[in-house]
Amino acid sequence: MKRVAIVGGGVAGLAAAYELARAAGGGADVQAVLFEASTRLGGIVETVREGGFVIECGPDAWVTEKPWARELAKELGLGDEVVASKDAGRKTYVLVDKKLRAMPDGMRMMVPTDLDALDAVEEGAGGLFSAEAKRSYREELERAGELRAGAPVEDESVAVFVRRHFGEEVLAKIGAPLLSGMLGGDVERLSVRAVLAPFVAIEREHGSLIAGLQARAAATEGKEKAAIFTTLRSGLGTLVDRMIAAIPEDWIRMADAVRFVSYGEEGWLVGTARGVERFDGVMMAAPADEARALLGPVDARVAELMEMDASSAVVVGFGFPDATRFAVPQGFGFLVPPGSDSLLLACTFMDQKFDDRVPQGGRLVRAFFGGAAAERLMRCGNDEIAVVARMELARVLGPLPDPQMTVVRRWPRSLPQYGVGHLERMAELMERVKGLEGLWLLGNGYRGVGLPDLVRDSRAAAREFVGRA
Repeated sequence: MKRVAIVGGGVAGLAAAYELARAAGGGADVQAVLFEASTRLGGIVETVREGGFVIECGPDAWVTEKPWARELAKELGLGDEVVASKDAGRKTYVLVDKKLRAMPDGMRMMVPTDLDALDAVEEGAGGLFSAEAKRSYREELERAGELRAGAPVEDESVAVFVRRHFGEEVLAKIGAPLLSGMLGGDVERLSVRAVLAPFVAIEREHGSLIAGLQARAAATEGKEKAAIFTTLRSGLGTLVDRMIAAIPEDWIRMADAVRFVSYGEEGWLVGTARGVERFDGVMMAAPADEARALLGPVDARVAELMEMDASSAVVVGFGFPDATRFAVPQGFGFLVPPGSDSLLLACTFMDQKFDDRVPQGGRLVRAFFGGAAAERLMRCGNDEIAVVARMELARVLGPLPDPQMTVVRRWPRSLPQYGVGHLERMAELMERVKGLEGLWLLGNGYRGVGLPDLVRDSRAAAREFVGRA
C-alpha cells in the first residue's frame, strides 16, 4: 500500500484527502494521513449558523466561471445547495470624500464595458470620477494599437499596468480598493500576470482592455449570463463538512502538528509528537509560512523560492433582526481606497448579495480589515474589535442598532501576496520540487487563492499520486 502524508487540514488538504478516499473506495491501494495542528478542519473556511443567520467567517463565495468548486459540491450531493449571487441588484460603492459613490454599471473590476453608463456618473465633488478620469477611459480605446504594441515582455505590478491604461485616478479610486478588498494587497507590489492574468491576455490581443471586454460581450450577446459569484445555501462550511464525512476517520489526525519532514533513500519521514512515520509522498497543504519552515531542511532553494509576503485579515460579521432599523444602499457593499480616513478595507451587505443569509426581515453585514489595521486589531480582544468595526461602519453608513449576533475572526498572514515575478518563481519552484519525488505543494500560496483553484490543484495532486501507486 502506498501512503501519503497530507500536512494541513484546510480546504486544500481536505480536497486531496477526499480525492484519495474516493480512489481507495474504487480499489486503489492507497492511504492518506492528514495532519492538522489545530482542533478544527477547514482552515479559513468556517460558517456560523445561529438564529437564522448564516455568517461566513472567511470567504463568502467562489468565482462562478471557475468550475472546480461547483463540481465538487455537486459530487458531494450539494447540487441543491448551490446559490448564485443576486446580480440583478449588484452594485458596488467606493468611499470617496467620506461618501459612498456607486461604480458605473457594466464594470469588470476597473474596466468599463458601457461608456454611456460611465458618462452618466456625476463628476466632481459629488461623483466618483473627474472629467479627466472619464476622458482617460475613452482615450484608452483610441490607444489600442499603441497599448498592444507596447505590452511589456516582463511582468509588472498591477499599479503600473492600470496606470498605463487608465491613469492614476482610476488606480486610486477603483483598482487599488478592489485588489485590496480581494487580497489585502499592495497594488504597487502585486504581479499583474499572477493576479489579473485575463486582462494581460486581453491587452496582448486587443491592446485596449475596454475593446477586449466589449468584444467578448458581443460574442456572448443573447446567451444567458452566469452570476459572478456562487455559494452554498447553508454556507461554505457545508462543503468542508461533506468532505470530512467522506474521508475515513482513521486518516485524520487532529491536534497533531508536524514538527519536521525529511527526504532520503527511505522516502519521506514525517515527525510529530506521537513519533516518526514513513510515507511514499507528502502533500504540503499547510500555510505557506509553515510549509516553508518544514521544507527548509529538505531543500534550501525550495524554501527560498517559497518566501513571500502575506497579509492578515480580520472579519467581523453583524446580524441585525430588523433591516428597517439599519438601511444600507442597494447593492453588494463598498470598498475603501488606501489612504482614506478609515480602517476598513471593505464591507459586504450579505443579505443583498445572496438569498437565505438572514431570518425574515433581517440584515447581515461583514466588515473586512486588512494590512496594518488588521495587524493592530489582532492584538485586541473580540469585544474591542467589534466596537471598532461598529464605529467604522457607523462613520460610513450612519448609526447601527444593537446586533442580535456578532462574529469576529482573525486570520493572521492568511493572504499570500503574489509579487512581481511570482509566476517565474513558481515555475522554478515547481521544477525544483520535481527533484523531490513524491512532494506536492498545495494551498493558496502558489497557483491561485480562490476555493476553485485549491480544489483543482489538490484533486489533481491526489490523482497523480494514485497514478504512481
